[in-house]
Amino acid sequence: MASTEVLMAGFGGQGMLLSGKLLAHAAMEKGLEVSWLPSYGPEMRGGTANVTVCISDKPVASPYIVYPRALLVMNQPSLEKFAPRVKPGGLIVVNSSLVPVKCERTDCQVVYVAANQMAAKAGTGRAANLVMLGVYVGWSEVVSLDSTVRAIEEEFAEKAKFIPANVAAFKAGFEEGLKARGAKS
Repeated sequence: MASTEVLMAGFGGQGMLLSGKLLAHAAMEKGLEVSWLPSYGPEMRGGTANVTVCISDKPVASPYIVYPRALLVMNQPSLEKFAPRVKPGGLIVVNSSLVPVKCERTDCQVVYVAANQMAAKAGTGRAANLVMLGVYVGWSEVVSLDSTVRAIEEEFAEKAKFIPANVAAFKAGFEEGLKARGAKS
């Protein structure tokens, strides 16, 4: 593996920072080098929040990435702000439950996923972020399904009743990511 970077963005409280943490955890379990760089708007819950995760088989030189290989967006402001920065040939995952517009990039693969509805179907409407993470992991194969599930189980160990629905939401997204990867071939 060379290196890759993903930017996850939305409003505070939508769980994108947690998704980045889970991805970083799964990558470390695989023995990869990782950086996790969160960024918060001046507001608390409801303000802007994003995280960049860099994953490499060599030490990560800088956690600051201007042009990521992939973008996961939970809201329209994040799509408008960050979509132009994605490297050509990259991936943009859009939560179509909350983003009513289409991405204008034609040089990237854009995947629209009704993450809120998929999470609700999996058992918890609060796991849309895990659906989005699942799409990325399924598409990129940067970490395995199993290592990410273990990261989710460890993160929610003290709230074990939430594990099954969160894992189900992640796996539903993972399946969408596999389909998208097949479409890009």
